[in-house]
Amino acid sequence: MRWYRFRAMWQRTVALLCMIIAIHSVTGATDTATRIFDPAFRTLRIESSMGFMQAPVIRLNSGDKIIVSFDEIGDDFSQLQYSLLHCNADWQPSRLLESEYLDGFNVADVDDYAFSTNTFIHFVNYRIEVPNEYMQPLVSGNYLLRVYDRDEPENTLLQARFAVSEARTGISGEASGRTDRGHNTEWQQLEFLVNTAEINVGNPFQDLIVTVTQNNTPSTTRTITHPLRVEGSNVIFAHSPELIFDSGNEFRRFETIRTNYPGMHVDSMRYGGSNYHAYLMHDIPRVWRDYKYDETQHGRFKIREYNSTDSDLGADYVTVHFTLETPEMPGARVYVDGDMTHHLTDDAYRMEYDRAAGAYTLQLPLKQGSYNYRYTVIPPGGKEAVPAPIEGNHFETLNEYLIKVYYRPPGARADRLIGHAQMMATP
Repeated sequence: MRWYRFRAMWQRTVALLCMIIAIHSVTGATDTATRIFDPAFRTLRIESSMGFMQAPVIRLNSGDKIIVSFDEIGDDFSQLQYSLLHCNADWQPSRLLESEYLDGFNVADVDDYAFSTNTFIHFVNYRIEVPNEYMQPLVSGNYLLRVYDRDEPENTLLQARFAVSEARTGISGEASGRTDRGHNTEWQQLEFLVNTAEINVGNPFQDLIVTVTQNNTPSTTRTITHPLRVEGSNVIFAHSPELIFDSGNEFRRFETIRTNYPGMHVDSMRYGGSNYHAYLMHDIPRVWRDYKYDETQHGRFKIREYNSTDSDLGADYVTVHFTLETPEMPGARVYVDGDMTHHLTDDAYRMEYDRAAGAYTLQLPLKQGSYNYRYTVIPPGGKEAVPAPIEGNHFETLNEYLIKVYYRPPGARADRLIGHAQMMATP
């Protein structure tokens, strides 16, 4: 028993050092983006027990849970473990000690797993719930869950973001096409009020940090550190350039819930080699087309196999063929984007131009289900991928915005997440 405790403590120390020191980008910032590092792992999902459409945020000291699930391709399971890292509003590690942000031991086995059934591609499905008997967050804020092999704690296999909120503020407001840059054009602007009656905020102009993210896309996150004005316990955020967003367009959709029949936006399903292939209907740019309403899930995806009692285990992996018919954009990089790619611009999600077909193409192995997606572009010389060159901007788009309110009084060593809210844009 003493040997096990010593070994676990050593693993915990090494894991945290690796997260904070070894996994650094050239800018010196720790890479805390939700992502998969090992290609043997796929279909990383982070969901709240409150519902599929809820943001990955749970309430502190409640019955809420964050559910992290993922697959490992193969016939055998791995001895996996995970740990948590507390982060500030900017998703960089806070200065809190483990004992200050966790009740429990900050290393635990991933012991909830099961094997796929009746699938051409064999895989193991893993599931982690937080809080659990081993780990209970003690404070609010951002958290990074890191998964690694028990024998190689320095090697991160995948990592996932979620947040714990005190839910002690009231947030109300709106997002609409009425902006300081013009009305009903290509932008949406947010105005909202944060009621801090339950929190004794000393100086709202200095101690509050608010972030706003559109459609769960990290690159859209805006940080506001100064409100417009304060009226008693009401802190008003409005008429700030940081609260004006490109309006974008509704996400595109497809379904691969069956392999014997083409689903939504699927032209054909064919078996080839070792698995099924789904050939989507060819897409075209929508930048010059009129807005068309479509009720989407704001970039989310849901695993589903129509005839399975447990789709997590019965849904197979299908190679999905994307085709975007458009003239080549020299020097630009085009990507398939959505929660399924974690909104990353990795090479695995980059499309190649087929001059003979006059289209950008990409093949992605995706688990059967219902998917939202769109196309994004990094223009020549640019750094961020944006959907506008292909999808267009329409003020009517029903975007989803996640507002998070952090509190950091003078002398504190971490940002508390005191409230959050999801807001839908209104035309």
